[in-house]
Amino acid sequence: NKESGMFGISGVSNDNRDIGAAADNGNERAKLAIEMQRYQVLKFVGSYVAAMNGVDAIVFTGGIGENDAYIRGEIIKGLTYLGIEFDEEKNKLRGEEAILSTPSSKVTVCVIPTDEEWMIASDTQALI
Repeated sequence: NKESGMFGISGVSNDNRDIGAAADNGNERAKLAIEMQRYQVLKFVGSYVAAMNGVDAIVFTGGIGENDAYIRGEIIKGLTYLGIEFDEEKNKLRGEEAILSTPSSKVTVCVIPTDEEWMIASDTQALI
């Protein structure tokens, strides 16, 4: 249970920061873990695009979506068939709200940070 998923594939960690660092140092298992993650995200996005007959926007959020410019960039590159054009300089941000796509992009791509703790507190308050 604790040694599967990204840790099991990479042999390094379940934290994308550690896996990215290992991949940068040539760790082939870490590189494979990142590629598998990218592939899975592209499959999910592609299935939603098909089910909705297109999209107007794609939003990155959460830990990886907000903070991992490399995987975010690789995912965006895999979606260029949608007419996405993005600014690689803007993609370097970390934890900031931003529009990553260019004005001429057919699909808007943005990052919107989450506040998970606030949502948990809000949901808890609503329940009690």
